[in-house]
Amino acid sequence: MIGQPGPALRRELAQGNMLARWTSPKYNASADMRMRGSFIKPESGQALLEMAVVLPFLLILIFNAINFGYFFIIALNITAAPRSGVEYSIMGSSTPAGDLDGLPKATPANSTSATVAALAYQDLQGALATYATNATVQVCSQQVLISGSGVNGTGSSMKANCVTCSSYPSSCGTPGSGSPVPSADPNAPKFRLHRVDITYSFQTLIPGTPFNLALIPASLCTSTGNCTFHRQVSMRAMD
Repeated sequence: MIGQPGPALRRELAQGNMLARWTSPKYNASADMRMRGSFIKPESGQALLEMAVVLPFLLILIFNAINFGYFFIIALNITAAPRSGVEYSIMGSSTPAGDLDGLPKATPANSTSATVAALAYQDLQGALATYATNATVQVCSQQVLISGSGVNGTGSSMKANCVTCSSYPSSCGTPGSGSPVPSADPNAPKFRLHRVDITYSFQTLIPGTPFNLALIPASLCTSTGNCTFHRQVSMRAMD
């Protein structure tokens, strides 16, 4: 009994059959290609369909990450600016300032003034493109004088007066009790609370509800990417 041919022999026989077929005068190349094409699956169309389904979700994820990163950078700058401003308001150029005459003035807010408002705006300048028009700075200090006095109230309810700057450079507004109103120091009237408030309104880099989903839980931004960030820092100064 003759055994079955081995794998090598079967390959040679198959190659021989194919060679004989290709060299035959009756070989129809176009018909053979059509037959081969009928066994090829349309995988390229399936990949295109998968990409069309996944790509929108991928873009939404990327754009949300970009907007959240931009929001985080603004939050860091607005957090640091009022702290440096209020520290300057209670210490001045030396530590300690010593008396009221050693404390820096609250306003005006311009590049040539060594004031608390000017320092706050200059801290915002590095990272916030629209700081000069979209940032409001309120400074509450003993140096905000009304009728010759930098404070209002008496005894334990004594508070520092405030002045608000809505743009930079600016001479700022009229001194008053402030909005929001600062708290009285727990040990007033021996101490005064100096306070710096910064409110900044901005638009995220990529507007649109789908691209600002990461910011909606923060309650600081609308679904369209309009955000308002407020930060205040209070520190006490000795009378």
